[in-house]
Amino acid sequence: MPAARAAPTPQRKTAPVEPGLSRTVVIANRHPRLHLDRRAVGRALATLEAHAATLARDPAGVPAGELSLVFLTDPALARLHADFLGDPAPTDVITFAGDLRHGTAGEICVSVDAAARCVRSRRSAFARELTLYLVHGWLHLAGHDDLEPENKRAMRRAEARALRLLERFHALPVFRLRPGRA
Repeated sequence: MPAARAAPTPQRKTAPVEPGLSRTVVIANRHPRLHLDRRAVGRALATLEAHAATLARDPAGVPAGELSLVFLTDPALARLHADFLGDPAPTDVITFAGDLRHGTAGEICVSVDAAARCVRSRRSAFARELTLYLVHGWLHLAGHDDLEPENKRAMRRAEARALRLLERFHALPVFRLRPGRA
């Protein structure tokens, strides 16, 4: 998997981040201004996985194995976008499927900068927008795709259900951007 494996950093956590989460989650915060609560991110993932039957397109949910989450700057995610998908344009989320033979469920790479831009244009909450990106990536691993219009609509409905679920269980993670420039 590309981003989290590229170069381990002191911010890399490999222990389960939430009791009750049946997998190891690796969280790499590669954005210089992002502050996140790893346990809250783990709680959100545990909540999604506990309700996978109602959210996932694949009845099995997200495959077993280690899940990697990487929070990146726009330029870093654009490089991955170019290197692995042949498109150098900035994007908000890229999800890489895992490999069961190697014990990986997949990797979700999100652009913190894209979330910050979106918040300014829509006047929405930063933490909710970044959580939407995390949910979007998780749904890709759970069998959703958004390439065809019908599938895209189904994915948007699943995103909305997932966000309502996280709100209902008080499991929206806390994300904050420190002042300054990236």
